[in-house]
Amino acid sequence: MQSVAAALTMVRDDAFFLKAWLNHYGRMLGRENCYIVNHGRGAEVAALARGCNIIGIPGDPHPNFDMKRWRLLNNLVQGLRCYYDHVIVGDVDELVVMDPQTGQTLLDFLRDAPLRRVVTPVGLEVIHRIDIEPDTIDGAILGPRRHVRLAPHYSKPCLISHGAKIARGGHFTQYDKLHVPPGLYLFHLKFCDFANYVATMNQRNKVTEEVGVGVQQAAIGRHWFAEARGEDRAVFEAFADLEMQDGFDLGWVRKRMERSWKPRGETGFWNFDRPDYPMQFRLPERFDGVI
Repeated sequence: MQSVAAALTMVRDDAFFLKAWLNHYGRMLGRENCYIVNHGRGAEVAALARGCNIIGIPGDPHPNFDMKRWRLLNNLVQGLRCYYDHVIVGDVDELVVMDPQTGQTLLDFLRDAPLRRVVTPVGLEVIHRIDIEPDTIDGAILGPRRHVRLAPHYSKPCLISHGAKIARGGHFTQYDKLHVPPGLYLFHLKFCDFANYVATMNQRNKVTEEVGVGVQQAAIGRHWFAEARGEDRAVFEAFADLEMQDGFDLGWVRKRMERSWKPRGETGFWNFDRPDYPMQFRLPERFDGVI
């Protein structure tokens, strides 16, 4: 039984993403090292996550949902650090991956990684090119989906072996050094499948509707609100307009992150610049089946 790494997430429904999360981390770390906060104690979540460590909590709607969620996750991370060298924490649609070209799995990487650090993968958003890719996914996500766009917002400090506090949303920590290893990526899956996107957004809009307050009054991600949603098909059609890049060398992204590293005002948190890059890449075939 390994004690190198545990994975932690919180989920409410979202069976599509939970299946991918379980397949990725459950297979790599062992389900006994996966920790799932079951928000609302959903029966489907409990059934899918059988063999994992499931923490059921009430699912009552609350305007400070994100604030409460990350307070809980912060404390769980620090508790789990007493028993594991590293804790991987993030949303259920975020998966940390090692480039197969490195010859290492994520567990291999963490087994050799120094302790008392916060490690940040480069964020990539898997996009469903509805103009050229199949409508449905049967099995692995990467393969049927081969296109990604740079997503600095999802270059999250999510591999934790230090007692630093994590900000709401998981985007920043109170750790003053930046570690961005080559070949380490965070794949954000929100846009990986058009049909699932529509269903997921319908569910999230329903949750925020039940809360009963607007974007400005809630500590919930803006993207959960119907008023910020936009027209779904137009969102996906616009992916074709992103400029296609040659190759898959993202060393320049890591250098820009390092050059712009600085304190986030007087908050105690640290960050790098997160510009919008209107570009996309086609993943090399070596990534097929990794997720």
